[in-house]
Amino acid sequence: MPYDELLKSRRIRRERVSPREAERGLRRAERDLKAARAMMAQDWDWAFAIAYDAVFQASRAYMFARGYRPASKEAHKNTFAFLREAMGQGAATLIAYFDRIRRKRHKAIYDVAGLISETEARALFKSADAFVRRIAADVRQRLAAKS
Repeated sequence: MPYDELLKSRRIRRERVSPREAERGLRRAERDLKAARAMMAQDWDWAFAIAYDAVFQASRAYMFARGYRPASKEAHKNTFAFLREAMGQGAATLIAYFDRIRRKRHKAIYDVAGLISETEARALFKSADAFVRRIAADVRQRLAAKS
């Protein structure tokens, strides 16, 4: 069965998630991209954090569309573990990048103000924008096929 280890270790759980909830996750991701773009003019740390959140929300929608939910404890980490398995080797570099961003975002928000450079914020925004578009197309196609 796919995701056996993640299920056994209770990092994710199988759950019937409504298509509406998956769509809400995509809308949050798209909203966060707009907010991150606007925040670029004000604060690199926050623009970075919001762009990361767009990736996270889209990733959750991806999980929901497949009938899974991350465990509440370490939900961000578990979501990326799921993506590594679900998206396979072709997306491994991108998922590893977002997982590094997850850790850096944590430091920028909770530990070190001013940690994020303009270059880092803009690079993440570009990657997040492409990722959210890719995931949104996948999820919406999957949801349409189910209805």
